[in-house]
Amino acid sequence: MGGLGDFVGQMCDTLNKTTGHMAIITDRDTCLAVAGPGKRELTDRPLSQGLEQIMESRGIYQHHPNETPIPVIEGASRYLVSCAAPILAEGDVLGCVLFAGGDEEMETSETDYKLVQTISTFLGRHMEA
Repeated sequence: MGGLGDFVGQMCDTLNKTTGHMAIITDRDTCLAVAGPGKRELTDRPLSQGLEQIMESRGIYQHHPNETPIPVIEGASRYLVSCAAPILAEGDVLGCVLFAGGDEEMETSETDYKLVQTISTFLGRHMEA
């Protein structure tokens, strides 16, 4: 997903302004773009194993209160995944679109769930073109 830095940055900013959630777009290894309070701590940092597993499952994830939270990056639990959808292009996982927050900011709506699904699909189709 290299070369899309400005585009994914603008996409994150729009998601953040629209929903109020910290928005992140990743490639398979690191956070490419972050909009919200964790930008400095998260950008270009290695993803957690839990987030990698979400991508490999190729399914959309939404945190539920009785589940153990999944950290966004390896070795830090300050920012947790609240909702995530892998970016798929031609059957390959290219990255992920997600909302994140601290312990008190984990609740997401059905609209948030559909939004990460829609944006991940859009980015996947953009990559195929």
